[in-house]
Amino acid sequence: MKGSFLLRLFRMASVVMMLVAVAMISAITTMHFAIHGAEVNIPALKGMTVAEARSQAAGMGLNLDVDNRYYSSDIAAGHILSQSPPPGSVVRREWHVRVSESLGPQKVDVPDTVGTDARVAALRLRRAGLQVGVTAKLPYSGAQDGSVLAQDPPAHSHGIAQPSVNILVAAPDTDAPDGYVMPDLTGLPVLTAMDHLTKIGLKVDPPTYADVSIPPVAASGTVPTAPTVPGSVIGQQPMPGARVDQNTVIKLTAAK
Repeated sequence: MKGSFLLRLFRMASVVMMLVAVAMISAITTMHFAIHGAEVNIPALKGMTVAEARSQAAGMGLNLDVDNRYYSSDIAAGHILSQSPPPGSVVRREWHVRVSESLGPQKVDVPDTVGTDARVAALRLRRAGLQVGVTAKLPYSGAQDGSVLAQDPPAHSHGIAQPSVNILVAAPDTDAPDGYVMPDLTGLPVLTAMDHLTKIGLKVDPPTYADVSIPPVAASGTVPTAPTVPGSVIGQQPMPGARVDQNTVIKLTAAK
């Protein structure tokens, strides 16, 4: 009698343990799908049209944002040029995928805005299908207030990256400069470049030096390539055309 009772008790305990195990497995499975079911792999969007990429992203529960537009001779206009995160990245649903759109090859001629009023310059750029990028002001008594002192990229440039032109505008001598358009320092003696930058109040880190390759001997009938002069600037951060101010730290790389 006692043995029969113990057997029934053991069987009941076994059933309870099985039910608990099933419940735990069910809970773990539910958690797995709750966590991983909300994750998706970023698809490869490069080369798609923006509409195609947006449709595919939406079908996977992702958001598509066109951050930038660049000229490209390889990717047709209206197609995706690059993306972030890259293909294969695992993200949560509702993630924002940022892409850049191709404008196709550059077909516009960059107008010359130097010497014109900033408002006239902006109008010229818009008529050419371009836009004003960074606008910086510099106190300069040698030009009329509000006139364009410099632009980047320069007039009639080819192979520009974006449909925008940065301009530097003359301000009264009494104004404090609110920023500068970073010039292209490539080829200048690094000490001269540092001197120019510090004179207008910009911060410059001590330069770094790098080895440069010696150009091969030119074939007969061709113009030889001049070697890089030791001590000349071969790299800079920020890049030419970027907006800089007194808080920007400029880094230069010079040839050994």
